[in-house]
Amino acid sequence: MTVSFFQRFNHLIGMAAESTATPPAPPYLPPRGEPIVVFMDEHLIVLDKPSGLLSVPGRGLERADCLASRVHVRFADARIVHRLDMATSGLIVMARGAHMERALSIAFQQRQVEKCYEALVAGRPAQVEGDIHLPLITDWPRRPRQKVDPDTGKPSHTHFRVLAYDPGADVSRVALIPHTGRSHQLRVHLQAIGHPILGDELYAPDAAFQAAPRLMLHACRLCFAHPALGHRLELNSPPPF
Repeated sequence: MTVSFFQRFNHLIGMAAESTATPPAPPYLPPRGEPIVVFMDEHLIVLDKPSGLLSVPGRGLERADCLASRVHVRFADARIVHRLDMATSGLIVMARGAHMERALSIAFQQRQVEKCYEALVAGRPAQVEGDIHLPLITDWPRRPRQKVDPDTGKPSHTHFRVLAYDPGADVSRVALIPHTGRSHQLRVHLQAIGHPILGDELYAPDAAFQAAPRLMLHACRLCFAHPALGHRLELNSPPPF
């Protein structure tokens, strides 16, 4: 049987689509237990999210369990205003009620909230402190991955500072301040300068991924003006690694 040009073309397109398709997600096995409350009043709640727990429900009933759903059991008025990646641990704020949700959302959008993370990364950065300015965009054929794209990427800025270096393991502990809030920004920026975060299944090469049992990224500090009372809140959570 003769195969037409269009049949061959469609076959090649199908093969290309299969090669760039996003691999199936691994089973979702979130850690058990109630989230730790770091701060709470009648206006807001600050929690310490464990690695492996979604901030909000994912797709499908098997991914309905998340930080928001667990908090709602105790606080029905709690609402998410920002998120952390499932693999990232650390501080996350929930508003209590619609009015506070709007106020806190505006504070995050206008970058009035100071955020600091700590991470363990492969190697030793050449600079003790510096800034990463690399534009980011979704890598659509491999989403949810993001990528650096100088032509169409959105401006993205991360400040880093090396806190310690272990020469035996060739691992650095770094503090990270995201001045923009792009998806996976810290993970992509560190990988792009040659120092991927340990345990990062999306961006680290195999050796760095296998070097840790989880993504070694933790949201350790939040500072912002209390949207109802006006005083400055400074919340801290030491990294669990």
